[in-house]
Amino acid sequence: MSLFGLGRNQRTFRPKKSAPSGSKGAQLKKHIDATLGSGNLREAVRLPPGEDLNEWLAVNTVDFFNQVNLLYGTLTEFCTPENCPTMTAGPKYEYRWADGVQIKKPIEVSAPKYVEYLMDWIEAQLDDESIFPQKLGAPFPPNFKEVVKTIFKRLFREEAHLNTCFKHFILFTCEFGLIDKKELAPLQELIDSIIVPY
Repeated sequence: MSLFGLGRNQRTFRPKKSAPSGSKGAQLKKHIDATLGSGNLREAVRLPPGEDLNEWLAVNTVDFFNQVNLLYGTLTEFCTPENCPTMTAGPKYEYRWADGVQIKKPIEVSAPKYVEYLMDWIEAQLDDESIFPQKLGAPFPPNFKEVVKTIFKRLFREEAHLNTCFKHFILFTCEFGLIDKKELAPLQELIDSIIVPY
């Protein structure tokens, strides 16, 4: 229980996923970390010379899943079914959940429930060795890129919602002077782009 009596969702923090294909995936993960550390995001996303596209997509899909999962986990006390009753990206967009298997017709759910469904669905895809092979050299399915596109489309919805939460957080923080300006410096340009329109 938190200080305010809000129970934490025990499924919020999931175990971090590892690279999907043994040592090759681990090598690619090291490449991602090294290029991200360089500060050049354009270089960090490029397929390394001589590497398999599907392997690269798989490693990055797992990495983005882990990043979004970690980020959302930090917001669970702020985004509850009561104050986030729908999954939205600003006032114009609302997302409904359907996985095409258990829930065929899109349903309206709270943002936390949507995220739970989403993360469960992605985790099931990542754990399915017929989609994300674990053994080095095992083939990827012919529709692999389509599966990855669906995962990223849904992660984008999550990112859009998190962006709205971040804007709310920044506006609230600035309204009441809750973080010293010097602490905001690393993201000042982004923060200014949020504050100026309001």
